[in-house]
Amino acid sequence: MDTFRTIEVKRSIFDNNDRQAGELRQRLKKEKVFLLNLMSSPGAGKTTTLTRTIEALSNELKIGVMEADIDSDVDARSIEKTGVKVIQLHTGGMCHLDADMTRQGLEAMGTENIDLAVLENVGNLVCPAEFDTGAVKNVMILSVPEGDDKPLKYPLMFSVCDVVLINKVDVLPYFDFDLEKCKEYINKRNPRALVFAISAKTGEGVEEWADWLRREVAQWQKD
Repeated sequence: MDTFRTIEVKRSIFDNNDRQAGELRQRLKKEKVFLLNLMSSPGAGKTTTLTRTIEALSNELKIGVMEADIDSDVDARSIEKTGVKVIQLHTGGMCHLDADMTRQGLEAMGTENIDLAVLENVGNLVCPAEFDTGAVKNVMILSVPEGDDKPLKYPLMFSVCDVVLINKVDVLPYFDFDLEKCKEYINKRNPRALVFAISAKTGEGVEEWADWLRREVAQWQKD
């Protein structure tokens, strides 16, 4: 008979994070700040897509961006050029952000006069999907060069997302990527997820995505 205790530490961590995430959402609701968690693998085009999104919405919404990375401030410097409020978050080697880290980032950035706060999460298709950041909506970017089978290989990421942006559709002719098959795989993992095919480089499809985000922010501030 075993004489030692087994403690489910992982479950405890997630439970505590979920509680903090819920509290953060309640606070943001009162402040009428819409928090978007943007995820993808490295190189999928998060920063370029975010730049395009800011261009589409900055005349209507006051936007703040938190750039999360293990190190460097490359992405924050890129976003700074758009003129929105931006802060760089270094995770100290961690491959994701949790609710408390997100809260610290929001407090450092300041949410006064912010309608839309965007967390550009660490580039990773595994860890970021496991932690509720307190965001109102989760969005992930899948780029054409990554392949149309990613929803089958990373089920949790696609399961937790409200929107999937299929980026770099301008290079579809050069890759073995079946757009309809990919949508089918996404639907298999998450029937609720909306899918927008875009090219952050050319701007194709960005306005449709921006329209969705515009409506979501308005609804969040209205309720």
